[in-house]
Amino acid sequence: MVGNMYEWLKAFHVIAVIAWMAGLLYLPRLFVYHCEAEIGGRQSETFKVMERRLLKAIMMPAMVASWLLGIALIVLVQGAMFATGWAMWLKMLLVVVLTAIHGLMALHARSFAEDRNTLPGLYFRVLNEVPTVLMVGIVILVVVRPF
Repeated sequence: MVGNMYEWLKAFHVIAVIAWMAGLLYLPRLFVYHCEAEIGGRQSETFKVMERRLLKAIMMPAMVASWLLGIALIVLVQGAMFATGWAMWLKMLLVVVLTAIHGLMALHARSFAEDRNTLPGLYFRVLNEVPTVLMVGIVILVVVRPF
């Protein structure tokens, strides 16, 4: 029964992570386009709604679900995966960094919502790549377990 529960939790964890990553990859693209929109214009106001909905309706619930389901998986196996080497510890560090990036994006969304953004589109183009790099590292650590 524990094995079956573990597989279900893992499946929902992967689904939550995919939803979270989709938001982390899409939100900075919205910011790039938002930088090009006239402040107070119709397009800018549309981006504000899109950014808020993406952050609050998809990204935040998906991040919370990813964390809670991940913690549940760790509890279910009594933390055994941490005893197998450094890969799990490094994976957790990368997830914490990914969470910090999420927080940074939330701050940027607030800045756009209040028409206070001063950062150029290039900054957001670079920021858009950070979650991808972190995701690649996390997947390799989980699947390949190089150490």
